[in-house]
Amino acid sequence: MATAAARTFALSAPLPLDNGQSLDGVIVAYETYGELAPGKDNAVLVCHALTGDQYVASTQPLTGKPGWWERMIGPDKPIDTNRFHVICANVIGGCMGSTGPASPAPDGKPYAMRFPVITIRDMVRAEVALLDGLGIERLHAVVGGSMGGMQALSLAANFPARAERVLAIATTARHSAQNIAFHEVGRQAVMADPDWQGGDYYGSGHSPDKGLSVARMAAHITYLSETGLTEKFGRNLQDRDAKSFGFDADFQVESYLRYQGSGFTRRFDANSYLYITRAMDYFDIAEEHGGKLADAFAGTPARFCLVSFDSDWLYPTAESRHVVHALNAAGAPVSFVELSAPFGHDSFLLDVPALDRVVKGFLA
Repeated sequence: MATAAARTFALSAPLPLDNGQSLDGVIVAYETYGELAPGKDNAVLVCHALTGDQYVASTQPLTGKPGWWERMIGPDKPIDTNRFHVICANVIGGCMGSTGPASPAPDGKPYAMRFPVITIRDMVRAEVALLDGLGIERLHAVVGGSMGGMQALSLAANFPARAERVLAIATTARHSAQNIAFHEVGRQAVMADPDWQGGDYYGSGHSPDKGLSVARMAAHITYLSETGLTEKFGRNLQDRDAKSFGFDADFQVESYLRYQGSGFTRRFDANSYLYITRAMDYFDIAEEHGGKLADAFAGTPARFCLVSFDSDWLYPTAESRHVVHALNAAGAPVSFVELSAPFGHDSFLLDVPALDRVVKGFLA
């Protein structure tokens, strides 16, 4: 396990947002691993996905479980903390210490639904402000999978001088109609829960756990592959020899999804889920740059690496190829690989040795 240093950083100025507003008193919670070199030229920013947090390679305090990418980050691992200073920040809108819907507004009460709608680019602005506060002008690399990959691409497009290398894994340059549709199902599940209370559930003793659990179950299906589900569960029954002819979890896959849903509610805030999924749905780098994706990366000095997985149907290989073609059109140096793995979208989090080799080689 990598040794972490947990910190918070208070932005000294209001954070400008894409919606035209600004957010005062922003706090960014982050962790670091490995030593920052005297020249501050060995920093690697790792950006987390929708349900991730800053505990990328250290114990998650609410669950006691290992960090979500502990297999990738640490001494002598692909992102080697003997060599690199790794930074991972909880995104704004999140619920693990960075300013979000549960944070106190200027009146002292939780923002709840008064929190402004944010974008991926707003998240990146907060991360860049953190880098400024740390005195890090240029990253050795920015790395991320899924929504983390969106942040990596957004940083490259909007702050092109800030990273030498950009590694974007299992991601996209814009959310598709299908992506938006799945997120809307999840949001409606949360908001249909009577305990959501219009978002003002903080301090009430009741939170929309049932709705958030359903949202997590629906989303989790999209992170897996049909092959993986079939191999792991098939139509096997859960702790019984025959069907119950009722609505208990007869099948192992049903029990698995219920477990995923209930566990999620113990570590994640429902309003944060609403805000972060909305930020992902609004994500469209080409739209931010006049409608042409290549223009977003025109003149970028960074080197890029895009990785996709053949079983990922949430952000399929075609999405990565779309980014690669735009980078080629912009004249940016880019490498691309589609890896074979049975785990679906979650492959970037799981044991895929080929990904380890790509990450290690690109950062080196």
